[in-house]
Amino acid sequence: MAGHSSAAVAHAGNNPFLRAVAAISTVAGWCSAAMIVAAVAITCQMIFVRFVLNGSTVWQTEAVIYLVIAATLVGLPYVQRLRGHVNVDLVPLSLPPRARFFLALITLSLSILIVGIMLFYGFEYWHFAWDRGWRSDTVWGVRLWIPYLSLPVGFGLLLLQLIADLVAVITRVDRPFGLEDA
Repeated sequence: MAGHSSAAVAHAGNNPFLRAVAAISTVAGWCSAAMIVAAVAITCQMIFVRFVLNGSTVWQTEAVIYLVIAATLVGLPYVQRLRGHVNVDLVPLSLPPRARFFLALITLSLSILIVGIMLFYGFEYWHFAWDRGWRSDTVWGVRLWIPYLSLPVGFGLLLLQLIADLVAVITRVDRPFGLEDA
């Protein structure tokens, strides 16, 4: 589509719930960014150890993988708050405001349902790893409940942000899909 969407950051207004969720999503975004910076620093250290000092690395590759995956999952609510996920707005733009409102309710409700299912199974997977003392099969042998914790945390925070988005649309604090009425 050739046009540019006017969608911006999700509005919170004066609603304390929406403001709290926005703050939590922002903190999650900062944590995600910190994990990316840590992964880059560890990668640089690994390159230095392997190619300058001619040494071997034990934990670095695994740590970088876990950090990048955790950053992706923990960063989900922040990206949702900024409306940075892939968005096809051809249908919402072509609908009248009332139909756009109902489409937003349907899509947010379905998203909440799907993310809720992902949260359930992510928690279950994390709990198995924690309860059974799973460790990675590497020399480092990290306890897997630690990196797997990003599954329920990330999906839980995304679920919270989606619920806040739904509340914002229902209470008319924010417009459906963040689009202005034409």
